[in-house]
Amino acid sequence: MLTLAILLVGALAFSEKRVLHMYCAFDVEEAELYISAFEASHPDIDVQYVRLSSGQVLARIRAEADNPQASIWYAGSATSHIAAAADGLLEPYTESLGWQFMPREFKDPNGYWVGIYVGYIGFVSNTEFLARVGAEAPTSWYDLLRPEFRGEIAKAYPFTSGTAYTTLIGWLTAIGSPEPGFDEEDIEFLMALNAQIHHYTESGTACITQAGMGEIGIGIAFSHDIIRKGIARGYPVVMTFPREGTGYEIGGMSIIRGGPEPDLARIFYDWALSKEAQDLFAQKYRVPLNPEAEVCDACVTADQVKVVPLDFLWYGEHKDEIIDQWREITGQ
Repeated sequence: MLTLAILLVGALAFSEKRVLHMYCAFDVEEAELYISAFEASHPDIDVQYVRLSSGQVLARIRAEADNPQASIWYAGSATSHIAAAADGLLEPYTESLGWQFMPREFKDPNGYWVGIYVGYIGFVSNTEFLARVGAEAPTSWYDLLRPEFRGEIAKAYPFTSGTAYTTLIGWLTAIGSPEPGFDEEDIEFLMALNAQIHHYTESGTACITQAGMGEIGIGIAFSHDIIRKGIARGYPVVMTFPREGTGYEIGGMSIIRGGPEPDLARIFYDWALSKEAQDLFAQKYRVPLNPEAEVCDACVTADQVKVVPLDFLWYGEHKDEIIDQWREITGQ
């Protein structure tokens, strides 16, 4: 009888767990690290998530605007969160202490999104490929146009991947007009770069493994992902950065307007900005934005690269326009 009672109590406790539905832009392996830690500290909450690239999350919540299926959007470039806020798809949340103490450059002033990490775009090159063609790893955006790199570069589509959109707006800012958007030089560069591409991917990190395995010579991705999925796994790759300056990402988080569990979304939001949560980023080489959180020795920080100033608000609110121009120029 005692055993039966224990089983009944356990079953009741499990059935009373509340469910938080989430869209998450971290890779599944990384998402599991953070979500498992949250569930361990909040045993009454079960997180059910769908992993999508940030552009795919934006498309999903736009499609579900009249009947939201998730309550919180975790990770993905801030430009996608900004685009969602401009569409009226997000719920402001300014009561969180984490949001209140976050520096203003890492959050929406009205509380529609908040930054959780920062990362920098770099090049990942297969060293065996470089030796075979007798080339140095690229250290300029224009190096990508070398004839020996033709058909050897992979990167993601900017309409599916926040990584790729950050890459795009980074070189638009670094090599063209200081004004946002495409100018003549930008268009010429994009046409030339597109001719160098072996293939595009949906995920921003896919090119890293492909470069590591020698399927391509060069990929373009975030430094933390290059370290985690390339260097740390022992692939024969090297990481470099463009000397003209590179783009950077503020990884964002936001609450979806009309989501089914707004109270649970706020609980997760508060946790995700805590030192406890952001210390976990060190395991994946991400740079946390909580100033008390640990920054790993291998992490790439702003003082190690030349970073271009990005107008996140403009590029977020004009994301669809910029991507439409990219597609028209590249034919993708």
